[in-house]
Amino acid sequence: MSHGQKMMLLTGASRGIGHATVKVFQERGWRILTVSRQAFSDDCRWPSARDSHIQADLGDLENLKHLLSQVREKLPDGKLHALVNNAGISPKGNNGSRLGVFATDAPTWTHVLNVNLVSIALLARELIPELEDAQGAIVNVTSIAGSRVHPFAGVAYATSKAGLAALTRELAHEFGARGVRSNAIAPGEIETAILSPGTDELVTAEVPMKRLGDPTEVAKTIYFLCSDAASYINGAEIHINGGQHV
Repeated sequence: MSHGQKMMLLTGASRGIGHATVKVFQERGWRILTVSRQAFSDDCRWPSARDSHIQADLGDLENLKHLLSQVREKLPDGKLHALVNNAGISPKGNNGSRLGVFATDAPTWTHVLNVNLVSIALLARELIPELEDAQGAIVNVTSIAGSRVHPFAGVAYATSKAGLAALTRELAHEFGARGVRSNAIAPGEIETAILSPGTDELVTAEVPMKRLGDPTEVAKTIYFLCSDAASYINGAEIHINGGQHV
């Protein structure tokens, strides 16, 4: 690893958008540290992937100090150029059913909010020295479900993503003077391995472009927000959904 190489910390890196994001950033010379609930997977075949992976459950807030110490050990010059918060959980009911208000109990609310929202706030707060030293960027992955009722995303997930959009604005407000920009992307129906049954019909009915998004399209937008091309973009939420939100 060379000093001066840009560093990105990516949560939720084990599949889909996370994998695509790693590829896009590595093609541009970045070094990526990945965080996932899962142990390192041999499917992750990019250079130095095993040494750059940290296994951690973001729902366990008491364990964040250990995660942060591992991150700092892997930063060669104490600088973090990008924090991309992609990790998120969306629990389902029986047979993959949507969990509405009546079906969502207190432990489920707590777990979803800790993973999808609270842990992100705490990571950003604790890593601000490293981000400030690099004049880096934060990108939070929200969702179309954060701004409209979605047929597949449950109430806790949707609420956490709406909260994450608000958190993005708060981070932009507080960190902007330190030279750290904070933005969000809100994907719609993206072609990954965890699509819900019925997504094809939803795309046909609601997406003007009549197709799923590709994870690489999402990853390229994340990269743009972390690049100098977005140097005056702060507090924005970019919709990546083929016009589904209109």
